[in-house]
Amino acid sequence: MSRIILCVPISALEFLMAVTEKQVVKSPQTETAMPKHSETRSLPYSAVQMYDLVADVALYPKFLPWTSAARVRSVTAQPDGSSIMFADLVISFKVFRERFGSRVTLWPEDRRIETEYLDGPFKYLVSNWTFTDTVSGCDVSFDVDFEFRNKILQSAAGLFFFEAMQRVVRAFEERAEDLYG
Repeated sequence: MSRIILCVPISALEFLMAVTEKQVVKSPQTETAMPKHSETRSLPYSAVQMYDLVADVALYPKFLPWTSAARVRSVTAQPDGSSIMFADLVISFKVFRERFGSRVTLWPEDRRIETEYLDGPFKYLVSNWTFTDTVSGCDVSFDVDFEFRNKILQSAAGLFFFEAMQRVVRAFEERAEDLYG
């Protein structure tokens, strides 16, 4: 009996496995499990502080797990008060490195950030952040939906997704504590 061993680069997978409830749905087109994540956290910081932290993509390598580099290609103010940022992240895990590009729409007045995937290892990736002031700080709501191009990576993503999202959420919370006390 012969064995086939598949070696799959997992850097992008590890990044996504590192914001806490896991939801897996099946695509009607592919019947592939597609991880989705959605959560709201109450934090003792202002909505503006948390918006500024998440919007500062260039600093992600300082605190986000597996993020080895970030490059903001451009930021363009829009007539509606938003700004469009084009940015690249390099995700590294052990010997693997993966770059992906995103279009990030920043809405500072609404304290909202929307990210759309442009290129890299995914079929698609969409994430949304909203920041709402409360009496004791703010509520931070985050959701992400993605699918890998590679079916093996997609299947593996479902196995470790919850743990990865917890690490990413923790990283943002720890960064807020470092910055804002």
